[in-house]
Amino acid sequence: MSPPFAVTKLGHAVVNVSDLEASKRFYTEVLGFKTSDLYPDSMMPGGMVFLRCNGDHHCLALVGALKPGGEAQRTLHHLAFEMPTLDDVFRARDHLQKHGVKIVYQGRRRAGCQVSVEFLDPDGHHLELYWGVDQIGFDGKLRPPEEWRQTLTLEDALKHVPPGQDVTLRDPSLAKG
Repeated sequence: MSPPFAVTKLGHAVVNVSDLEASKRFYTEVLGFKTSDLYPDSMMPGGMVFLRCNGDHHCLALVGALKPGGEAQRTLHHLAFEMPTLDDVFRARDHLQKHGVKIVYQGRRRAGCQVSVEFLDPDGHHLELYWGVDQIGFDGKLRPPEEWRQTLTLEDALKHVPPGQDVTLRDPSLAKG
C-alpha cells in the first residue's frame, strides 16, 4: 500500500561535530558552502551552523554536540526529506500516527522556517518530512530571525506564518484545529 503523500528529494542532513568552528571552516573554505544562519549555544547545545550549496536555506547543518576525544566522533543528527506540498506534511503526520510511529516534533522550525513532522524510524534514526524551506536568492538575503515563527503543531504553523510563506492547504479538511 502506498502512503498518502510523496517524498520528492533528500532535503538536508544534520550531523554532530566535535569542533564546530573547524567544521564550519572546512565546509565553507574547502568545499565552498555558504553560511545561512547560526544558533548560539543558548538555542542549541553546542551551537549550530546552517550551510547551503544551492537556493535552499540549508542542505547541511552542523551541531557542535560531540565531545572531542569521545567514543563517537561522527554521528548523524537527522535526515530530512522534502515534500511537494504542505498538504503532504499533514497527510504524512496522520499516516505516521495511524501506524504508531513515534513523532518527536511537528510544526515550524526557526531558521529555514520549514513546516515539518519529525519522527523515529525502527532503529531510532531521527527523520524529518518537511515543506516550505526558505529559498536564498543570488543576493544572499536571508530571512531575519525576528521573522521566524517556530510552532509546536502543524495547526499552529497555519496560524503563525512568517512573511511571504503561503500556508494555504489545498484540502482544508487536513487542518484539525
